[in-house]
Amino acid sequence: MNLFSMFLKGGVIMWPILLCSIIGLGVIIDRYTVLRKAKINVPAFMVRIRGLIKRKDITGAVGFCIEENSPVANVVRKGLKKYKLGHARVKEAIESAGNQEIGKLEKGLSMLATVASISPLLGFLGTVMGMISAFMKIKNLAGAANPSDLANGIWEALVTSAFGLIVGITALAFYNYFQHSVKKLVTDMETVANDVVDIIQDSSPSVTNVKEEIEIDL
Repeated sequence: MNLFSMFLKGGVIMWPILLCSIIGLGVIIDRYTVLRKAKINVPAFMVRIRGLIKRKDITGAVGFCIEENSPVANVVRKGLKKYKLGHARVKEAIESAGNQEIGKLEKGLSMLATVASISPLLGFLGTVMGMISAFMKIKNLAGAANPSDLANGIWEALVTSAFGLIVGITALAFYNYFQHSVKKLVTDMETVANDVVDIIQDSSPSVTNVKEEIEIDL
C-alpha cells in the first residue's frame, strides 16, 4: 500500500493534517531563506564600520550598511542616521530598529508553533474517531467480527496519529532551530549596537563617557 492510499484510509481528519503540513512547509521555507540571508560576518562588519565612524565618514558607513542589507546592518544604519542629533538619539533609534528587526525575524514562528502543537492533536482525534467507528462495526456485527475486521479498523485509525506526529515533530524541530537562530542574531545585534554606541561616544568628546548597554527585547 502506497502513501496516498494510506492517506485516504485515514479519513476526513487527514485533510486538516495535510493543510497543517502545507502551512508548516511554507513557513519553514520562508524562515530558512530569511534567516540564512540575515547572517553576516560580525567581526569583519565591525572592522569596516569602526573605521568609517572614526573617520567621521557617516555617509560611507550608512552606504556600507545598505550594501550589507541584513538585520544587524539595518539596526546600525538607522542609528547612524541620527548621528548628528547626539548619542541619546542614536541609542533610541538603535533600540527601536532592533525591536522592529526582531519582529521581522520572528514572523510566522507562532504559526509554526501552532502547527507543531495542533497536528498531533488532530492525529489523536482521528484515531479516536476511527476507534469509535471500528467498535461500532463490531457492535453491528453482533460480536461475529473476526480478528481481521478489528485489526483493519484499528490500523486505519492509527494512520492519523502517525501522520499527525510526523508533521508535529518536524514543525517543532524547525521551530526550535529557528528560535535558536533568531536568538543568535539578536545577540549579534546587541553586540554590534553597543560597539557602535561606544565608538560614537569615544569619537564625541562632548559626550560624557558612560557605559550603557543596549538590550533588545526578544
